[in-house]
Amino acid sequence: MARPWLFRGWRLVVLIGIGLTALLLMLAQDQETLQIESPVAASNSEFAQYVASLVGAPVEPGDRYEVLRNGDQVFPAMIAAIAQAERRISFESFIYSDGVVGDQVGAALAAAARRGVTVRIVLDAVGGELSEESQKKLTDAGVRLVWFNVLRPWSLEEANYRTHRKVLVVDGLVAFTGGIGLADHWLGHAQGPEFWRDTQFKVNGPAVRALEASFYENWLESGGGSVPALDPEQPSQGTGARSVVIWSNPTSGASNVKLMYLLSIAGARRTIDIQSPYFILDESTRWALDQARQRGVRVRIVTDGEITDAKPVKHASREGYQDLLERGVEIHEFEPTMMHVKAMMVDGVWSVIGSANFDNRSFELNDELTVAIYDSELASTLTSDFDEDIKRTTKLDAATWSDRSLWKKTQEQFWAMFGELF
Repeated sequence: MARPWLFRGWRLVVLIGIGLTALLLMLAQDQETLQIESPVAASNSEFAQYVASLVGAPVEPGDRYEVLRNGDQVFPAMIAAIAQAERRISFESFIYSDGVVGDQVGAALAAAARRGVTVRIVLDAVGGELSEESQKKLTDAGVRLVWFNVLRPWSLEEANYRTHRKVLVVDGLVAFTGGIGLADHWLGHAQGPEFWRDTQFKVNGPAVRALEASFYENWLESGGGSVPALDPEQPSQGTGARSVVIWSNPTSGASNVKLMYLLSIAGARRTIDIQSPYFILDESTRWALDQARQRGVRVRIVTDGEITDAKPVKHASREGYQDLLERGVEIHEFEPTMMHVKAMMVDGVWSVIGSANFDNRSFELNDELTVAIYDSELASTLTSDFDEDIKRTTKLDAATWSDRSLWKKTQEQFWAMFGELF
C-alpha cells in the first residue's frame, strides 16, 4: 500500500535541498562587479608603488628571485635550506601527505628540531593528510605542529574557508613560495601524467620578512601561541626588483589578492599571460579581461586539460571559454600532465606569483599569499617558461569549440552554477 506521507516527506527534503543550494549559489555570486581601470601602466616604474598604495602594502626593493621548476629542482633546494637552519623554521602548506616527499621533508624538519632549531608548522585541516605516525615523528622531535580551521560541529559554516598558502621561511633569511605542496605527485619534472608541472620561487631580500609575517598570522589563528620578534628587513640584494607582498583572508568583498590581479590586468597595455590550473571568471575578472582586449592587449591563458585533479572545476571553467575565444583571448590546455603553475606576467615587466589560482575560491574564500614583482628579468624568465609550456598544449579555436557534444555542454553549464564556490 502506498504511503503518501512518505512521498510528501521526500518531496519536502528535495525542495529544502534545492532551496539551500540556491541560497549558497546566490551568496557565492560576486556581490559587486569591480570595474577597475589604471591610469598607470604596468610598464611604468611607479606601478609597484601605485599598486602597493591601493592594497595597503609596502614596496620591498632589491629582492632576488630564483625560479625552481618542478619537484626535481624544488625539493632539494627546500631540504638544503632546512638543513642549514640555525634558529627557526616556519612552514605552512595546504597539502602535506605521507609518501616519499613527505618523509624526506619531514625527516629534515625533525632533524632541525632535534639540533635545537625552533620548527613551527601550520597545516590546513582539510588539505593536510599526515598519518598519526608521521605527526608523532615530528612532534617527538620537538616540532610544533598546529592545524588551521579544524572542522567542528559548531563551526561548520566556516568549513569552506581554508588556508591555501604555501610558504617556507628559514632563519628569516630565505623563503620559498609558489604552488607546490608536499605530495608525491610533485616529484620529477612533469615527465608523465603522474608528475605535475609546477613552479616554486626561492626568495632572498627584504620581502622575506613579509612572507614570514604571513605565516605567523595563521600560526596565531590556529592556536600556536607566542610569535617571536621578526628580524629587521634584509638589505637589498642589489637587483632592480620591486616587490609587493600581500596575503588575504575570507571576505564578502574583494580581497587584496583579487585587487592585485584586477589592478595588474588594468595596468596592461601590451600583453597578459596567465597560467593557472583552475580558471573561472566572475563578473569583475570577466570585465577586466574584456577591457584589456578592447585596449588591444594580447591575452594568453595556459590552464590544465583533460588531466586534472578537479573535473567539476574543469567543466565550470570550460563553460566560459566560448565567450573568451570570440573576444580573441588565446586559451591553451596543457596535455602531458596536471599543470599547477600560478603565475601572471604583464607587459614583460610585471609578474604576480604565489599560491592563488585564477578563481573565486582563491580571490574571496581562501587564505592566500601572493607576491607582485616589478622586474623585467623575472618576467622574461617566466614568459620563457610560459612559451615552453605552450608547446605542450592544445590551442582552442572559437570556430570548433562550439562543436563539442551536447553532453559536454550540459555538464559545463551544470558545474558552472557552482563556479564561484570552487
